[in-house]
Amino acid sequence: MRSLRGRLNRGLVAILVIVFASQWLLGSYATRLVVEHEMLTRLEHDGDSLLSSFEVGQDGAIRFDTHRLGLIYEQTYSGHYLDIHADGQVFHSRSLADEHMAVEPLAPGQRRQYHCVGPEGQPLLVLARGLALQGQNITLTVAEELTAIDHEIASLSLGYLVLSTSLLLVAIIWQRLDVRRALRPLSELRRDLLAIARGESSRIASDAPAEIRPLVDEINRLLVLTARRLQQSRTAVGNLAHALKTPLAILFRIAADSRLEATPDLARHLLEQSTTIHRRIERELKRARLAGAGSSGALFNPGEELPVLVQVLENVYLEKNLAVEVVAPCQLFPYDREDLLELIGNLADNACKWAEGKVHIHVACQDGFTVNVEDDGPGCTPDKIAQLSQRGLRLDESKPGHGLGLAIARDIAEFYGGDLEFGRSESLGGLSVRVFLPMPPAIA
Repeated sequence: MRSLRGRLNRGLVAILVIVFASQWLLGSYATRLVVEHEMLTRLEHDGDSLLSSFEVGQDGAIRFDTHRLGLIYEQTYSGHYLDIHADGQVFHSRSLADEHMAVEPLAPGQRRQYHCVGPEGQPLLVLARGLALQGQNITLTVAEELTAIDHEIASLSLGYLVLSTSLLLVAIIWQRLDVRRALRPLSELRRDLLAIARGESSRIASDAPAEIRPLVDEINRLLVLTARRLQQSRTAVGNLAHALKTPLAILFRIAADSRLEATPDLARHLLEQSTTIHRRIERELKRARLAGAGSSGALFNPGEELPVLVQVLENVYLEKNLAVEVVAPCQLFPYDREDLLELIGNLADNACKWAEGKVHIHVACQDGFTVNVEDDGPGCTPDKIAQLSQRGLRLDESKPGHGLGLAIARDIAEFYGGDLEFGRSESLGGLSVRVFLPMPPAIA
């Protein structure tokens, strides 16, 4: 899954790395340029001061007074070197010993600066100039070793690298925190949406920034529109059902009319069809009333609600003297209270209807919401258990009921993305119905 935060972080980190690497490289390069510029200036001054050591004799020969050189040019391999070419004559400082620097003759006014390798393999910075002295062309070459300077520049670059890296890490941490702060409204928006999904709110209430405010307004408008249409749909279904109740009651009275005793098949057929219509109406009314986890109705607390439900069932089946055991946590679950009471109520009513004396209702919350309803009744054969998934199936004509309660329970479970599982109770021996509802995402 693509992450907006990850993309922003990667992009900003890449930009910061490029910027800091570029400024480090440019800084190191600029430092070397400045240092070498100062060295060249010094070499030029040394060359100018050495010109006073030249003399041109009456015979036109050039003489060079080596005693006037500085001590640094007198020490062998001192790191400061001098080489002079004057019309076939070659002079060099004692620091070169018996070595010579490869020098190309330069015309007066010409100038070259370059790097080369010294007599001991050390790097040198060389300044060569073409000069004219009393009609004689001279190529004056002065060089200085770079080893110490390179070490100083390397140390300076290393320190600058450490500083740049530290600043880069600080900048990366800062920009990651800044991106997190910038995206915090999206996290608040997510929490609001999850609160709506859990039924804790009906709209997004967070104060969103201007960039996402239109999105928040559109979502709120859509929520209002959806709630209005849902209410209109429920009202329409309810009105239709109530409108059908009167003609349906008339059909029941006609089916029971004594004048149809002469045609019992017609009376029975009329009664069956009227009963089917009545069941369909009741079921569709219950389906239309489903609120779902996204409504703002009361949430479900099984620890408080189920004992009251059990009391009602025990009163309804008072003659059976049932022992109904309830094990349920006393906490709120993100499902509509009426929906869950309808679901568990239908399953518990079916269990009480078939039970001989015991009914167990167990509620657990582990990787989802689970309800197990068991009874000690006759149970079902494997074939009939497989058939229970058929909606509205009638399992036993000798007992009242037509399977509508189980069908409604399945509708509610499927509405929440869950399912029903049927089997035989291991502890009581009767039918066992397990309902599993996935838990909506937790609010982070």
